[in-house]
Amino acid sequence: MESLSGFLVFVQVAETRSFVTAGRLLGVSASAVGKRIARLEERLGVRLFHRSTRSITLTSDGVQFLERSRRILAEIEAAELEMSQSAGSPRGRLRVSLPLVGSLVLPTLADFMLAYPEIELDLDFSDRVVDVIEEGFDAVVRTGVLRDSRLAARQLGSFGNILVGAPAYFARRGTPQKPADLTDHVCLHYRYPTSGKLEIWPLRREAGEREVTPPVSMVCNNVETRTCFAMRGLGIACVPDFSVREALRDGLLCTVLDDHIERRIDINVVWPAGRSVPPRLRVFIDFMAARILADDDSQKASGRASS
Repeated sequence: MESLSGFLVFVQVAETRSFVTAGRLLGVSASAVGKRIARLEERLGVRLFHRSTRSITLTSDGVQFLERSRRILAEIEAAELEMSQSAGSPRGRLRVSLPLVGSLVLPTLADFMLAYPEIELDLDFSDRVVDVIEEGFDAVVRTGVLRDSRLAARQLGSFGNILVGAPAYFARRGTPQKPADLTDHVCLHYRYPTSGKLEIWPLRREAGEREVTPPVSMVCNNVETRTCFAMRGLGIACVPDFSVREALRDGLLCTVLDDHIERRIDINVVWPAGRSVPPRLRVFIDFMAARILADDDSQKASGRASS
């Protein structure tokens, strides 16, 4: 049990980067944590952390040991939960990374909390590309193409991008009838936080048409700012359709160039492959897929009915 305790202490220190914080979470003193780490390093014959008066960081050996430790603890926890499953509902901490645009999943996450009150959700909202395994996430919700062979995935649904603006803006500046007309408009753009590149608007080109580059009038790295500015009549924004459903329904925004937009984007939940899936993660995946896919199908059916 001493070895298992060492794994637990090591992972807690690696995740918090602090003996004090790790000790508080584990219910022991910082000095006890430090002694436990020192004994573990002595037994392994390697240094796991670089220590200074200001910070604690993992060594290269520590990074490798962290991945293995997480796998070991996850297997133990999964075995315990599977054995206790018949005695109650899934429980435990579930660490999930999600994109900053939460309007697609927030209602579903709230319903999940109500359905599984014994599961502790630890949600991290970020548009950066996280490393699911190295950073210790149980699952990550991502958009676009998946390229990491270490991960298993399940599609939750898909969404489209649309061009929107306020009725007052179009009354003042005119409504674009073809992509080339955008050159005479104020265009609100999105910059990817990881690459610094501007998002390319998914405008379909007919044979012989030149590529249209909408002018850059404002740039930001979130949906909320572009939506707010568009509703205030400041210009046209290219945004995910689910993020402006209410604004479109209430007449605060309207779409343009619908027949010239061609891209739909998949949204997936991914998790580390090659290991047993604990009950709390299994019910999370099933719950998210059932709800978001149902909402996606409902929106498509509504669109077909109104067309």
